Amino acid sequence: MSGPRILAVSGSLRTGGFNRLLVDLAVKKARELGAQVDVLDLKAQDLPLYDADVEAAGLPPSVVDLRERVGNAQAFIISSPEYNSSIPGGLKNAIDWASRPPGRRFQGKWAAVMGASPGPFGTARMQPHLRQVMLAVGAMVLPTQLHLARAGEAFTPDGALKDEARQKDVEALVTELVDRVKV
Repeated sequence: MSGPRILAVSGSLRTGGFNRLLVDLAVKKARELGAQVDVLDLKAQDLPLYDADVEAAGLPPSVVDLRERVGNAQAFIISSPEYNSSIPGGLKNAIDWASRPPGRRFQGKWAAVMGASPGPFGTARMQPHLRQVMLAVGAMVLPTQLHLARAGEAFTPDGALKDEARQKDVEALVTELVDRVKV
């Protein structure tokens, strides 16, 4: 039996962004637990802005690929920064494209949500918005919250977390997700 299929995504488009580092740590743990993880790079995906006219004219290949990857996943790991106290536009756009009919690609699938920010709140204002959107598209969001504040000071040069307790928080969140999918 193969492990659960997880789609992992960072809401940050920036190369080397804190949320990409956080996703990398989560992916490593998920794979240690036997999960098959597909890492979605929103920057490389190059999705157009959602537009019903574009949709009506025929889906761009990047959208078709996104929908297939979301549809194939059994769960999601999402780590996102906070832009103006909310969800970054690129991440929201991807969710909008993936959630369009036909099909309910997020329906009944678990999502682990976390975020890193250089500020003192650690994405505490963004995460309720992301949770609301994920619930609206039919996902089930784990109740555990992980906010990494002052992310500029949180990582070692090789991308590990300096604080062992924060590392254990990431691992616990991912373990909870994998356990939920295995049930």
